[in-house]
Amino acid sequence: MSPARPPVPTPARALAVGAHPDDIEFGAGATLARWAEDGCEVSLLVCTDGSKGTWDADADIPALVATRRDEARAAARQLGATGEVVLLDRVDGELAHDRETTSAIARWIRVLRPDVLLGHDPWKRYRLHPDHRAAGFLVTDALVAARDPHFFREHGVAHHRPDALLLFEADEPDHAEPAEERHLAAKLAALEAHRSQYESTMFITDDPEQAAAERQRFHDRQRSLLEEAGAWAGTALAERFRFLPTDR
Repeated sequence: MSPARPPVPTPARALAVGAHPDDIEFGAGATLARWAEDGCEVSLLVCTDGSKGTWDADADIPALVATRRDEARAAARQLGATGEVVLLDRVDGELAHDRETTSAIARWIRVLRPDVLLGHDPWKRYRLHPDHRAAGFLVTDALVAARDPHFFREHGVAHHRPDALLLFEADEPDHAEPAEERHLAAKLAALEAHRSQYESTMFITDDPEQAAAERQRFHDRQRSLLEEAGAWAGTALAERFRFLPTDR
């Protein structure tokens, strides 16, 4: 099935919500880089502190959390994002689809007033990581709350309805956003800003004899995903999403 609709016009403001530092970059980095290049105010909201993001059983967890915060901000700069980088600091692996977190995300939607909201597809089948499932449902619930004036009146902020919701990691994508080589390069640079994740997420080790080849394999894998999506969409490179109107 080819995309059901054309790419969205470059929004004036976009907000992407991810479960962990680096999820947004994996899911929508090229799209956000293109929009930022075209003048969109891109903001990122990261739900958890990334404290489980290492294979080192003896890791200094407070230091890892601080590192991942810095990496999230550095990655946003690589994308060209000029908006906010919001870190909710929920404990990694324990993200709850609860009223408190829904309220926090809804408030940021009202404050930042994005035209397009992006997040994980909560209906993706066979997903193992609980934070990704929770983050997806938090975004859909927060959107509904943010758009209607009688939810979370304690915010003291006017309600706001984004024009569209784009779900990355989509189980059944029906929408594509095109990318150029420079947007893929920005996505890769943003991902590589998450240096603490080289081993556990990108499979790039410290072995000087292997690291260059492992890094190239990682680049090749990301390129192949954008090429596959581009072939589906009739363009060279693209990222795939599920498009949801925000009046459902």
